[in-house]
Amino acid sequence: NFYNKRIEKKRLTEEVKNECLARIKATEDYADMTDCDLVIEAVFEDRKIKAAVTKDTEAVLKADGVFASNTSALPITELAAASVRPENFIGMHFFSPAEKMPLVEIIRGEKTSDETLARAFDLAQQLGKTPIVVNDAPGFFTTRVIGKTVSQGAIMLEEGINPVLIESAARDNGSPIGPLGAIDEISQETAWKNGQQAKADAEAQGQKWEDNAASRVLDRMVNEFGRKGKVHGAGYYEYPQGGQKHMWPGLKDAFAPNGYTEIPYEDIKDRLVYSQCLEAVRAMEEGVIENVGDGNIGSIMGIGFPAQTGGVFQAINAIGLQQFVERAEYLHQQYGEDFAVPQLLRDRAAKNELFL
Repeated sequence: NFYNKRIEKKRLTEEVKNECLARIKATEDYADMTDCDLVIEAVFEDRKIKAAVTKDTEAVLKADGVFASNTSALPITELAAASVRPENFIGMHFFSPAEKMPLVEIIRGEKTSDETLARAFDLAQQLGKTPIVVNDAPGFFTTRVIGKTVSQGAIMLEEGINPVLIESAARDNGSPIGPLGAIDEISQETAWKNGQQAKADAEAQGQKWEDNAASRVLDRMVNEFGRKGKVHGAGYYEYPQGGQKHMWPGLKDAFAPNGYTEIPYEDIKDRLVYSQCLEAVRAMEEGVIENVGDGNIGSIMGIGFPAQTGGVFQAINAIGLQQFVERAEYLHQQYGEDFAVPQLLRDRAAKNELFL
């Protein structure tokens, strides 16, 4: 009874705590994974490192063992090329901080078997997480959707819009954190390195890489100003010891030296929301996500989309499909391709066919 009462208060006795910690075995020997049913790899977002870990793990892992990669953006089918058992290879994208965030995005590669998918799904539930399942593509579902609001934050910063208004617009929308604060949490350095990997991937495939506002802003923050994120003590925000975080005053001189650019506050708010909703529809149009419920749950639990809306697809339903399209067309004309309306949305709006 005492144990149960302590659990209810989200606290453990020292005895129970020590018992839990004793189950964890830290090791640097791959041989210790011989009997594992499922291994989750969580190394840096670097293809070469992930490939090496995959090969070394599978060398000792039993034949039916599942290998899961915790990646936020690298295509699972491509990572599985390093595997001798791609049918047992799957993506399990945990969100940061993993001990608090309730979502796990499970990514099925081209050769991932139904059994592997089921085992990864079961494990996520055993860990007390809410799993969603998506098909493989760069950025999967959640990363590409939140990427749009983050990129809009960077674009607006480059446009000279007051960063305080950008962050307050996100809060007024109902998001727990703004696009600038979100990158501080991830760290500018990590986001910049991910961008460098994306650039290397594109060039390796013979594609022309074009810098964008997000990559330019990250490059300046990391390499010009040395502001690498919250964990480093300095990002878009200042993090004084024992005090409240506040916006770095240097942002004005860096991005609006001649004074702030004025646009309607409603446009700032809608740019952060509509960009995500439209990208979610594109992901559905491309077959990355098939289930509306998974999209709604994933956007709220994984990337902090305004919870009161019901999620990225339900937000479109609530605004009204035709009204949403008309507003998106205005944003497209004013603010660029992030707001181009996918044909799937136009078709549904014409028939008033809700996302259900």
